[in-house]
Amino acid sequence: MRSIYLFFTVIYTTISFGQLGGKNTYQFLNLATNPRQAALGSKLFAAYDDDVFLPLWNPAAINEDMDKQLALSYVDYLGDISYGSAAYAYTLDRRVQTYHFGLTFADYGKFIGADEQGNFTGDFTGKELAASFGYAKNIAWTDLYLGANVKFISSQLERYTSFGAALDLGLTYLNEDLDFNASLVVRNLGMQFKSYDELKEQLPLDISFGMSQQLEHVPIRWYYTLENLQEWNIIFSNPAREQQTIGGSAIPEKTGFIKNLANHSIVGLELFPQRGFTLRLSYNFRRSNELKILEQRSFSGFALGFGMRFNKVHVNYAYSKYNNVSNASFFSVTIDLNR
Repeated sequence: MRSIYLFFTVIYTTISFGQLGGKNTYQFLNLATNPRQAALGSKLFAAYDDDVFLPLWNPAAINEDMDKQLALSYVDYLGDISYGSAAYAYTLDRRVQTYHFGLTFADYGKFIGADEQGNFTGDFTGKELAASFGYAKNIAWTDLYLGANVKFISSQLERYTSFGAALDLGLTYLNEDLDFNASLVVRNLGMQFKSYDELKEQLPLDISFGMSQQLEHVPIRWYYTLENLQEWNIIFSNPAREQQTIGGSAIPEKTGFIKNLANHSIVGLELFPQRGFTLRLSYNFRRSNELKILEQRSFSGFALGFGMRFNKVHVNYAYSKYNNVSNASFFSVTIDLNR
């Protein structure tokens, strides 16, 4: 087997339990799909408004305010990688409520193929696509909303192809008096129908919980997210951060409950939410801890962005910082077809 093909396939499809980066197939399902989400830490669950991108991550957010909203996003990601998403919602009637449709794609660009002797064999590409259908329903006599997405997934890495399906489940609590909501989401429950080779692999399961609230007398909405709850221990001692005793013995970096809790946490703010111009800022603790360079100020983990609302068009942008040499820009436009 050509070594470059094997290397590329392993990077994206290494099998494992849990959900840390690079351990499962179809990892593009966990990429932030739009600027608002990216600006608020890359995972946005606890929001309930007319943003038609929201149900791509939390199907319980589907509501009538999204009716006939069409949204498109594009991400200039790392290297030659680009990806994007599309979303549309349609309200059939008030009894049936609203249906949601989504697409997410990733294009990994061109790669130079070579055999094990280093002989050039031609360029190849890698692409992935997921199509989703979602529906949500209010649980009678409660402030709870339950939603589900069904996703069909296609992946092509060089001459290897794979197909699969997944289910997302979301539960959202809304308190209109306090303008508070909380959401629990289980994403990517599914399997491969056709594997790249003979070995079927795990999908990137993600269990997350989020809260948000609009402050009463201040035009700010805060967000707090706990991500990757399906695997609590996601922090490990970094040898580069060891300390030395007077006798020269190494003292490993301390890890424990507080550091693990921080690494699961994302905090974000929206200034002037749902206004004509909205500012957004967030901090992703895990991204900062994993990507920052010691003794250098890189601002890893920070993201910021803005949104502008016109008559029937919403435009959003976000800038996400990874380290000193890598960042990503997110763009989206939403068109209200009702007007």
